[in-house]
Amino acid sequence: MKVEILIEWPKGTRTRWEKAGGRFVRREEDAPAPVNYGFVPGTQNPADGSELDAVLLGLPVPAGKRVRAEVVGAVALADGDHKLVLARDGKPLEEEEIRALLAWFPQERKPRLLSPAEARTLLLGMLVPEGGNDGDR
Repeated sequence: MKVEILIEWPKGTRTRWEKAGGRFVRREEDAPAPVNYGFVPGTQNPADGSELDAVLLGLPVPAGKRVRAEVVGAVALADGDHKLVLARDGKPLEEEEIRALLAWFPQERKPRLLSPAEARTLLLGMLVPEGGNDGDR
């Protein structure tokens, strides 16, 4: 299953562009992102009312760019603010990628990896009807 991610925070940078009130707001993070970070337009995460957050594995992608990629898993977090994991090539995650990704999240959030099937079920439960949440955060 392929979905579109809108990149807010490119891999390897500390600069994050969060979409708030229909525009991007620049924010500097303490450390660079180990993955491309963004969200899936057309979804809504009940944990925070925003679009479903997602990470895109692979090479850095500029902020503001939309990329279609394959759902390869999800990071489940204790607070319910789960993150979809995407890859352009659709290949299964390698152990090293899994360890690095899970280590990026604070351990008190109890990150754990969901399978691609579990991630697709999570995504389908967060889709909003046409004309709903289209990326305006």
